[in-house]
Amino acid sequence: MIRSVIAWLGLLVVAVVNGGIRETWIIPATGELAGHAISTVMLCAAILAFTWSVRGWLRPASRRQALQIGGLWLALTLAFEFLAGHYLFGTPWQRLLADYNVCRGRIWVLVLITTALAPIVVRRSSASPLARE
Repeated sequence: MIRSVIAWLGLLVVAVVNGGIRETWIIPATGELAGHAISTVMLCAAILAFTWSVRGWLRPASRRQALQIGGLWLALTLAFEFLAGHYLFGTPWQRLLADYNVCRGRIWVLVLITTALAPIVVRRSSASPLARE
């Protein structure tokens, strides 16, 4: 699982870069709501691409292990978002929770779903038909 944590740190870098691009270029060009939506889709694609790039290094031995990696990544992401977001960066809880309000057009939950499922999706798509479980 050490490799999974190291890989997640890479995902964290990808997410920070995505956030920088969103705040610097996307939101000024499209507005807040559209900027967050575009950034969310971009981050989902980047998560899948990153997971694809580290698939040989992670080498989940089974479908179950790929799901465990995704679960770990999800837990680390949520812990970082809420604990670091609030206690380290001082973001109010209300603002952190606003990203989960799908009724207001916030689709951040897609990033969490992608994060959790990326290892199994990539494992399944890169395995030979005989190796799939």
